[in-house]
Amino acid sequence: MDHLLTQLRAAAEPTRLRLLALCARGAWCVSDLVAILGQSQPRLSRHLKLLAEAGLLRRTPEGANAWFQVPPEAEFAHQLLARLPEAEPMLAADRRAAARVAAERARAASDAFRRQGAEWDEVSALGLPAEGIAAALLEALPPRRATRLLDIGCGTGGLLELVAPRVAEAVGVDASREMLALARTRLAERGIANASVRQADLYRLPYADAAFDVATLQMVLHYAEDPAAALAEASRVLRPGGLLLVVDLAPHDRAELLTRHAHRWPGFDDAALAGWLGSAGCTAPRAAEVAGALPVRVWRAERLEMPAFA
Repeated sequence: MDHLLTQLRAAAEPTRLRLLALCARGAWCVSDLVAILGQSQPRLSRHLKLLAEAGLLRRTPEGANAWFQVPPEAEFAHQLLARLPEAEPMLAADRRAAARVAAERARAASDAFRRQGAEWDEVSALGLPAEGIAAALLEALPPRRATRLLDIGCGTGGLLELVAPRVAEAVGVDASREMLALARTRLAERGIANASVRQADLYRLPYADAAFDVATLQMVLHYAEDPAAALAEASRVLRPGGLLLVVDLAPHDRAELLTRHAHRWPGFDDAALAGWLGSAGCTAPRAAEVAGALPVRVWRAERLEMPAFA
């Protein structure tokens, strides 16, 4: 009863309802919300604090900033928002302002990538078969809808968009703020409310043991200084029986990728993956190959009840 009353009091204010409506469509930081709503930062910060304390918003710190989003498990917030009229003029105006801010954010991130010469869409940059990779990854997912999926090294959020219909909640982590800006814009533009992203190091994931049902690393491992440690950390956050999917290059002889694209590894063979995954407490992986300009494999392994190193 007390919790419900707290949520009712937190939501019962026009600006806070507008904030909930915006944050149900994507993640926003305070400066974004200031630009969208045209209200002062101290005022909005107080509103956001009340909503987060009531459990209606999730606050995700990122450096000196923080992002706010309605989490999938906030049932009262979703029920309340379902009763708001979609055509209400103020909410419609907020959506238009949000689209403008998101476009500006994406442009700034894209400009930063162009200045830095970063290849943020590596599948396209390498001429890999995007549709074939997507189909193989979806085929490897559990037949039943997973509860929580973690995409490690999510980049601009393409995999999150792909898997969102197949999971209750999709979470992406990446070390690059520019990548995350583009990912947030992608998710907001497509109205994907059950996905979110945050900044994190793949070797120190900010999640408890056994927090996810599925973890994915797509075109990430060949950049890792220590692939074994990255896989061990991915395994740690999986529940027993959870699924670990690795999408990466098989061994190849394209030496220029190690210099021009800064790859640390010239692809991986099945034996190397099996050894690392076994040490991380996972089953021997099953591999599916996707033919293309470069050989790509999708390795599928499950988290054991007890890790091999315990």
